[in-house]
Amino acid sequence: MTVDWSWIGDHTHDLTSLALSHLQAALLAVFFGLLISLPLAVVAHRVRALRGVFLGLSNVLFTIPSIAIFVLLLPVSGLTRTTTVIGLTVYTLVVLLRNTVEGLDSVPVKTKEAAKAMGTRPLRTLLTVELPLALPVIMAGVRIATVMSISLVSVATYIGDGGLGQLFTDGFQRNFPTPVIVGVVLTLLLALVADALLVAVQYVLTPWTRRRA
Repeated sequence: MTVDWSWIGDHTHDLTSLALSHLQAALLAVFFGLLISLPLAVVAHRVRALRGVFLGLSNVLFTIPSIAIFVLLLPVSGLTRTTTVIGLTVYTLVVLLRNTVEGLDSVPVKTKEAAKAMGTRPLRTLLTVELPLALPVIMAGVRIATVMSISLVSVATYIGDGGLGQLFTDGFQRNFPTPVIVGVVLTLLLALVADALLVAVQYVLTPWTRRRA
């Protein structure tokens, strides 16, 4: 299986546009997944009776095939980027919600009691003590969700979106392997670069872990 380098040279602008579109869809899904999962995780952490409900619901949503989710959303949001982002956001929830809950659970009880003894209000304790200490576990979930979203964007090709997934469709339809190979390579590169950047962000945001090491 050979690569037609001249085709790549002739389509550099198109490949860049598809890669940026692909990355945008994945990052938006993770962003909205965080907006939804953070408050739910705090509630699940505080109210144990709701933990199983939230985690169980996210697990059920995760089992729905991605194509089925996109099809179910079509009557609501149509053949748009919104459908892609909503579908991908659903898949990020199972990872982000579980990791955020586990991160909050990992905060030592004595640390929270010390903050309470100092007169720190619950909201401030959450923002300045619990979430920062839970950040390594939360960031692990963000990394997994980001890589997963980047890999799943291509499925949205079936509804007219899909970013780099359009290269797979084009290559298969024309029996031309170059677009398929390029699409796979670029998807892997996006995932690797995004993961490396998130590792760097976590390194900057958690200096205490470096001191402890």
